[in-house]
Amino acid sequence: MNRFRKAFTLVELLVVIAVIGILVALLLPAVQAAREAARRMSCNNNMKQVGLALHNYHDTYLSLPMGWIGLETPNGRVLSEGEPGWGWAARVLPFIEQNTVTDIVRDTLPITDPQNQSARNTHLPIYRCPSDANSQQFFDLQDAGGAVLATVPTANYVGMFGTLELEDCELLPPGVQCRSDGPFFHSSSSRFRDFIDGMSSTLLVAERSSKYGGSTWLGAVPGADESFARILAIADEPPNSGGGHLDDPGSYHPGGTNFVFADGSVHIIVETIDLNVYFALATMQGGEAVSFP
Repeated sequence: MNRFRKAFTLVELLVVIAVIGILVALLLPAVQAAREAARRMSCNNNMKQVGLALHNYHDTYLSLPMGWIGLETPNGRVLSEGEPGWGWAARVLPFIEQNTVTDIVRDTLPITDPQNQSARNTHLPIYRCPSDANSQQFFDLQDAGGAVLATVPTANYVGMFGTLELEDCELLPPGVQCRSDGPFFHSSSSRFRDFIDGMSSTLLVAERSSKYGGSTWLGAVPGADESFARILAIADEPPNSGGGHLDDPGSYHPGGTNFVFADGSVHIIVETIDLNVYFALATMQGGEAVSFP
């Protein structure tokens, strides 16, 4: 009797492989969407923690932290490009359970001082969005000529400067404070009672992806290229509008960009938002009647 061995033919094997390939292709977008949803939720939670920290800071000191502190040495006059440069995110470290980092920050000394090397070497995941495609934990701050001034930790959350241009701060002489219409600016001390437009109608913190450049939680390093935009954002065009400016908010989320509002809530703003509404949300005392969402 003839014995026949059972096995797959080449055609059958190719058909099975094709079916598996189709199933993987169908499932992959769903898996990626689920992963992005988890990353977005983590990012949202980080920003809620930052918003809560700012509220606790305000309850303790009766004002929000300065956008950044810049003084002229040795007379102590305000100077936007002055030292020590520490920003708002460095001031709220004790309120996001980062007391160990607070202990190594010498905030009376410049950010670039050798005694602050440990702080410059500290990467804080709570200030990072998991959806950001750039996985680098540090980046180099350079001056206009390309010389490296410092290597600083990467962050994705920046304070709202308002609707005015950050670059104008570089032109101010010593003794002149660089003010704006948003909650965070040079040597600011905004109080919640100053938010006459309403806490639920004013942006406090914006998400920023690293696709246009690096941001940091440390502060503004004097002499660094676009130093103020490393910690603050402006609302001159919608987030993710494609302009490619470092001072713009933006994200890698497909649904829009996260913002912390002054009442502590976190909402997504899409790039198709009406510009007048967006500008109104970015100011504290514009007098506009705006509700969001």
